[in-house]
Amino acid sequence: MQRPVLNLNQQLVIVTGASRGLGAAIARAFLREGACVVINYLHSEAQARELAASAPERALAVQADVRDADAVAAMVARASQHYGRPVSTVVNNALPAFQFNGDARAHADTLNWAQMNAQLEGSVRAALNTTQAVLPLMRAAGGGRIINVGTNLVQNPVVPYHDYTAAKAALLAFTRTLSHELGADGITVNMVSGGLLRTTDASAATPDAVFDMIAAGTPLREVTTPDQFADAVLFFASPWSRAVTGQNLIVDGGLVKG
Repeated sequence: MQRPVLNLNQQLVIVTGASRGLGAAIARAFLREGACVVINYLHSEAQARELAASAPERALAVQADVRDADAVAAMVARASQHYGRPVSTVVNNALPAFQFNGDARAHADTLNWAQMNAQLEGSVRAALNTTQAVLPLMRAAGGGRIINVGTNLVQNPVVPYHDYTAAKAALLAFTRTLSHELGADGITVNMVSGGLLRTTDASAATPDAVFDMIAAGTPLREVTTPDQFADAVLFFASPWSRAVTGQNLIVDGGLVKG
């Protein structure tokens, strides 16, 4: 069966947590390719509106807590109404408050369930909410793209960020089970997993020596940037990935294999 495949400049994309950091880089990448983009934010309204102002006819800043199913449903409805078409792609990027600071991380004997649950709510519950909100639209359109943001710490937990990594591992499992169920609807579900990116708000506390060590261990001898990561996200939204689903692409300069 021939399924509709949209070029990037025909798409309506929601990027969660898109006001700053990696999310903003992903939103800018889609805007660069001509897509219409909903810049979701929770608290950073000024930054979201500034980004939206860079492409006023194709970017819309929308506040919504992605952990709240009703707020997400309202965001999806507003996006479709504003642009007069269904959402074609969702990028689940929003990250609960977190700092990649190995010295300040929760250790096994101090980690509490509230910390674990905060990451699970922000990663898995959020992805469930966005998926359920766009599913009727994507099914009616004959397809769509769901792209989840993961981490290479699942494969290589060199720093044991227990809560963050466990949540992303659960999101990877959810990515694969969703891909199995939604493939019949023409909806692909994939994950892009990065290493430590240079630099986002979450990685700002990381010492330069750590970045240098990571760069030295990669075949490319560099630390991946948010813009480089965003390019890989575009692949999963583009027609070139139409036969790819349930996959986890690690984008870290070759540091982690598999």
